[in-house]
Amino acid sequence: MNESNTKVSGLVITYNEEHNIARCLESLIEVCDEVIVVDSYSTDKTKSICQSFDIKFIEHPFEGHIQQKNYAVSQANNDVVLSLDADEELSSELKKSIKQALSNWNNEALSFNRFTNYCGKWIKHSGWYPDTKIRLWNKKKGAWGGVNPHDSVELENGVKVEHINGDLLHYSYYTIEEHIVRSAKYAKIAAKAFHEMGKNPSSYKMIFSPLFRFTRDYFLKLGILDGFYGLIICSTNSYTTFLKYAYLRQLNLGKKID
Repeated sequence: MNESNTKVSGLVITYNEEHNIARCLESLIEVCDEVIVVDSYSTDKTKSICQSFDIKFIEHPFEGHIQQKNYAVSQANNDVVLSLDADEELSSELKKSIKQALSNWNNEALSFNRFTNYCGKWIKHSGWYPDTKIRLWNKKKGAWGGVNPHDSVELENGVKVEHINGDLLHYSYYTIEEHIVRSAKYAKIAAKAFHEMGKNPSSYKMIFSPLFRFTRDYFLKLGILDGFYGLIICSTNSYTTFLKYAYLRQLNLGKKID
């Protein structure tokens, strides 16, 4: 529980997160004055798990990651919000840093690094670490933006961001198959967003963007040092980039990708 004078609302959006949500909520409750979960009608045990905690549980139709997260922000009773994904938790060091920042709050936004666990292995390279995120901010100074499904907090011009110590722990994929399946799903979402923006990639971009992505992540960002899983991550991310442009080309030709 947050004992400072600065009150914080913890926010999470969910859909079928029974394997992750308890861990996430337990970490948020330690630093937040209220915790709100916005769920898009889960069919697993997510709802019952959430209702076992002293939190506010809201069901709301899903219109996109950015839209759902901004809806969650709109439900917060406090100006300062801390937003996590259901598969994330605050590390002990990060909770300590957040509490220290809140005890003498003179910030408008805080950033910290995200450390990802992939199939049981913590990934230290591959473009995945340090993966700096802004997740705690004054909601009057910014909102969720970006391109679905890759959302990010976009702040007003001139807003200062302080980087604090401690990692946001991210439990991404439990199996390689899960990564591949979800990557294809995300590629479709991104393609649809790009299509709505009127983007029309060339064949050159569709061919060389995946090659550049793999070269950058595996060699320049040292994915090779992450061993077998580093190779899987960089290869899958490269393939996802290719799929995104391939799906976009299909949409631009008037074909469906569902």
